[in-house]
Amino acid sequence: MKKSSSTGSRSAFELIGNRIAELGGWRGETLRRMRKLIKDADPDVVEELKWRKRSNSMLGVPVWSHDGIICTGETYKDKVKLTFAKGAALNDPAKLFNSSLDGNARRAIDIHEGEGLDAGAFKALIRAAVALNTSDGKKRARRAKQVMRANTPNMAPVGRPKATLLPCPELCVGFNKCLLK
Repeated sequence: MKKSSSTGSRSAFELIGNRIAELGGWRGETLRRMRKLIKDADPDVVEELKWRKRSNSMLGVPVWSHDGIICTGETYKDKVKLTFAKGAALNDPAKLFNSSLDGNARRAIDIHEGEGLDAGAFKALIRAAVALNTSDGKKRARRAKQVMRANTPNMAPVGRPKATLLPCPELCVGFNKCLLK
């Protein structure tokens, strides 16, 4: 695991470790466990502590990157939130994403006290995010889905459902091109 540049005299690795220790309880344990799974999935991940501001008591947000942000790890009173910067482009057959589902780019995993997470599926999601960040152009999303399928056991092939063309009720201009919408 690569360490990012130091903040003051301490590295981001140390600052994140201290943040986890300060949290303690189930939130600290959850963030520690997710951090380990991220490092296991991508040994070349870079850890950083970003966005230090008053709203998070100047503690910052842990960020894991590999040629771009993979995910962030935020802690709240009732949950630990892992937000994937390009989550909407990732295939999620295990349905780990349970938050921020309406956006065009991000997807998040909210983990509440006492909840578990499929470690294998989470690692596959991390690998797919890395593949998306490291590939180029139009190949990115396709490659991320291939990595996800390869790293998720017993997953059925993914295909796009065929679109159903419906005639416009007003018969404006034809199928699915209603001018009234």
